[in-house]
Amino acid sequence: MVWEKGGKYPDLIVELLSESTAKVDRGEKRELYERIFRTPEYFYFSPETQEFMGWRLRGEQYEEIGPTEQGWRWSEVLGLYLGVHNRQLRYFFPHGEMVPTPEEAEKIERQRAEQERQRAECLAQKLRELGVDPDTL
Repeated sequence: MVWEKGGKYPDLIVELLSESTAKVDRGEKRELYERIFRTPEYFYFSPETQEFMGWRLRGEQYEEIGPTEQGWRWSEVLGLYLGVHNRQLRYFFPHGEMVPTPEEAEKIERQRAEQERQRAECLAQKLRELGVDPDTL
């Protein structure tokens, strides 16, 4: 895909390990990203074993990104933490709140809209009790 981006390599790579690719991802690919791509950050995660690591390019080589107490690793590129929650790799805001997936964000928005609809209905009912037709306001 580099040729499609004008020769620019990615600033961040997140690799999901599988049993068949883990050895290559930890070794050969990591060296490729470090020495050839010069990718500033490289993370990998194994859904099977829950192994999660991250590296940041410092000078000519990768240095491990140390985990927080929660086991999260900070991405300077994203300005977010990456960490494991319920056996899944997730993003976390700097203050610790988990970044919702698109599905979660949609559910949250639907709940908010429903609460707002209920609130508006309560206010309309109160206006009717006071003799005011809310539809004429």
